[in-house]
Amino acid sequence: MKNSFLILLTIVMCGCASPKSDDGGIYLFSYFTGNGESGLHLAWSEDGYHWQALNRGRSILAPTAGVDKLMRDPCIIQGPDGTYHMVWTVSWSEKGIGYAWSEDLVNWSEQLYIPVMAHEPHARNCWAPEITYDAGNDEFMIYWATTITGAYPETFTEADAGYNHRIYYVMTRDFKDFSDTRLLYEPGFNVIDASIVPYEGDFVMFLKDETKTPPAKSLHVATAEHLTGPYTGPLVQITGDYWAEGPTSLRIDGDWIVYFDKYMDHEMGAVMSTDLQGWTDISHQVSFPEGTRHGSALPIDREALMGLKKAFPGQ
Repeated sequence: MKNSFLILLTIVMCGCASPKSDDGGIYLFSYFTGNGESGLHLAWSEDGYHWQALNRGRSILAPTAGVDKLMRDPCIIQGPDGTYHMVWTVSWSEKGIGYAWSEDLVNWSEQLYIPVMAHEPHARNCWAPEITYDAGNDEFMIYWATTITGAYPETFTEADAGYNHRIYYVMTRDFKDFSDTRLLYEPGFNVIDASIVPYEGDFVMFLKDETKTPPAKSLHVATAEHLTGPYTGPLVQITGDYWAEGPTSLRIDGDWIVYFDKYMDHEMGAVMSTDLQGWTDISHQVSFPEGTRHGSALPIDREALMGLKKAFPGQ
């Protein structure tokens, strides 16, 4: 039975995961700065390594959804009809996420608040939502991390303020009606920041082991035959001896590149692989606008970039 969040979606005024095929092109990176209060920031690149800020690094869209009105962890994907869909974290402690759509990445719809965990009295948050399109079923999956107080006591710890996340999801075809919320990923540890991409008929999930004691704070890979799982346990750790979060990926010239937030070092990082098994840190080869935080990367065409540059000139 469906939860028609309908326009119970609390309408207010308004990475994701998009791997790049090996045909060259332009790339867009959506991100936030600070605590997310300024809204959506965008950068672009022609090689996936050197990213230039649009609008001189200023926000292009102010957040209005939710009570706290933040726009953290913005994830943008392009649907099969060309429409861009974006979800984001609206608050540290609310039970819903933000959503908006655009035809050109310049003009955005009104922002909606989707109460994906409103049914759960002990839910503490909804963090880092992303969207992945399932072409086989012509559906979008929105997924995020939530801590439900009292759930999974075997991995509960007072560290990290008692947060003990798992990944949950809803399905939708039109971003108006949504399936019931379901559990997507329970790897046996505190997990956040899932980012899923389709690949050769399967699905690849990049995720963060959020365990603080003993410390992990590392990024990993899991796979599944179906978008809704079941997913494997973490197959390989892809980041090194530093704390990382917010993975998002592109495929460029046959290589996987996963970008992430080295949040303790206040900088962005990246790793590269040809086979999803062996990973090389290429953080020293990438550059991002100052202050870039957790976001998403996606391919766009040159026409879309020209529209963005016209609307938001400068670097």
